[in-house]
Amino acid sequence: MVRVLNFFCVALMGLSILGLYHVSEKTRVAHMTLSQVGRQIAQERTHLSVLETEWQHVASPARIQKLAESRLGMGDTASAQLSSFDLLPRRGDEAAPLNSTPVHNASAQVPAAPAPIRPTSHSGL
Repeated sequence: MVRVLNFFCVALMGLSILGLYHVSEKTRVAHMTLSQVGRQIAQERTHLSVLETEWQHVASPARIQKLAESRLGMGDTASAQLSSFDLLPRRGDEAAPLNSTPVHNASAQVPAAPAPIRPTSHSGL
């Protein structure tokens, strides 16, 4: 009986050693994967900082202004300049300083929505 008990204890010890080895290997693989992902994150952060620097260069207001002037012929002059609030037209004021300008007389007209098309049913077919 003692020999059978010793055999089971040795077998249990062997299974425990195999189980611990398996857990140790899984931990080692997980640690390697984690370090690899950490390196990839650091690399992506580096790429992101490079892209942010490029975006700051591309989207700088001075560059956009220069492109607008050279390619689109747009200038930085305002289309209407007002020097004070007194020059703004008031509602119902006929003698306002800007009443005769085309900007004041401009109006937008919204086209009427087309009538929806309703299907007709043919009876007697």
